[in-house]
Amino acid sequence: MADPKGFLNHGRELAKSRPVDVRLKDWNEVYVPGSLLPIISKQASRCMDCGIPFCHNGCPLGNLIPEWNDYAYREDWAAASERLHATNNFPEFTGRLCPAPCESACVLGINQPAVTIKNVEVSIIDKAWDSGDVAPQAPERLSGKTVAVIGSGPAGLAAAQQLTRAGHTVAVYERADRIGGLLRYGIPEFKMEKRHINRRIEQMRAEGTRFRTGIEIGRDLKATDLKKRYDAVVIAAGATTARDLPVPGRELKGVYQAMEYLPLANKVQEGDYVTSPISAEGKHVVVIGGGDTGADCVGTAHRQGAASVTQLEIMPRPGEDRAPHQPWPTFPMLYKVTSAHEEGGERVYSVSTTHFEGDEDGNVQWLHLTEVEFIDGKLTSKPGTERKIPAQLVTLAMGFTGTDRENGVVEQFGLDLDERGNIARDADFQTNVPGVFVAGDAGRGQSLIVWAIAEGRSAARGCDRFLTGASDLPAPIRPTDRSLMV
Repeated sequence: MADPKGFLNHGRELAKSRPVDVRLKDWNEVYVPGSLLPIISKQASRCMDCGIPFCHNGCPLGNLIPEWNDYAYREDWAAASERLHATNNFPEFTGRLCPAPCESACVLGINQPAVTIKNVEVSIIDKAWDSGDVAPQAPERLSGKTVAVIGSGPAGLAAAQQLTRAGHTVAVYERADRIGGLLRYGIPEFKMEKRHINRRIEQMRAEGTRFRTGIEIGRDLKATDLKKRYDAVVIAAGATTARDLPVPGRELKGVYQAMEYLPLANKVQEGDYVTSPISAEGKHVVVIGGGDTGADCVGTAHRQGAASVTQLEIMPRPGEDRAPHQPWPTFPMLYKVTSAHEEGGERVYSVSTTHFEGDEDGNVQWLHLTEVEFIDGKLTSKPGTERKIPAQLVTLAMGFTGTDRENGVVEQFGLDLDERGNIARDADFQTNVPGVFVAGDAGRGQSLIVWAIAEGRSAARGCDRFLTGASDLPAPIRPTDRSLMV
């Protein structure tokens, strides 16, 4: 610990955001480039000699946070990068996208603002890329074993990189036209520019990982045929079945799932379209769902020039302080203002949509809602609170209910499901079919990027042990580990 008084001498400082009126004119990341480096050494020095670093438990990856905080304080960026990569394949992803349960578990956070762990993390990895400290790690020898990974989101990429480095020949199958899964087409450019994905893919290619895009397992290639081609399979296909809203008027034009809307905006940034086929320009936009995906829709609508943006949430507004039933070091549900919310729009809590109203051409024009409250533990409509708001574009961002069942992967492999509808697996992340493993949201259910990477690394260890009889790969979690799950 370099500065035992760091947390006493320095307050918490976060990355600076570009002015709203400036960043709404482009799709670049919202933060001022380079704004962290001048302050990050002091911020890292706030990490305490706390004896038991609960941040380790708060992070599903078990990141060595006090160690790389110390190196960042000393500005030993190469050593900090090595410690960061010891537990995390893609810290530039988590440093930008993770809600940082590690900060909620920070010991300093008991009575002071927590250490800016997420900002330190992203500073270390960005500096490492700039300094050339991130290099391919090709295996010294090949095992002769082959593995297919289905899905190229964070879980699939983590599993693929780990297995490639273990010496196996790995091919990643992705049904979209580009690698990255939800990182590519679900996360807006203003939250993470896609150049970060591209250079990781190039690193993985240099290590030996192979990528196959535009191939949907179950449709373009039967799962049984894939099983015959490879010695093992890792399913990391995500939980892509979106929760729907079965109310009158759902069929009207202009009502879309968030994952129908967001990918098109990203495809504009990739150069596939000049303008999005589903655009908010000049429209009254309503986003149903108060989570991160909903916030992504809000920020996207702002940049497309929406006339107004309203975000609806059925639950009451969270508090700004920890509730008694969410004590430290658990991850609390707090009122959060994202960069998208800073840019404008209205947030409405404790409301439920009753139906949509359209015009004579079948286009949605109005959303009817009612206020709700908890009565005997159930959400109940409040009489006399019905009203309607203008809605010419509606996005449904209410979460996901499980992995895709329409492509036939579950049935073709003959996989068992658990009581939550996810693909069942054992302590080694192996399904009921020998040699078929599952990682990420497909086995866990909708969760965080940090859980996806942890699951990918853990499934890789189980797969490696299946192929070789033993494994030196780290396994940060087990499928039954739901401690601090958010």
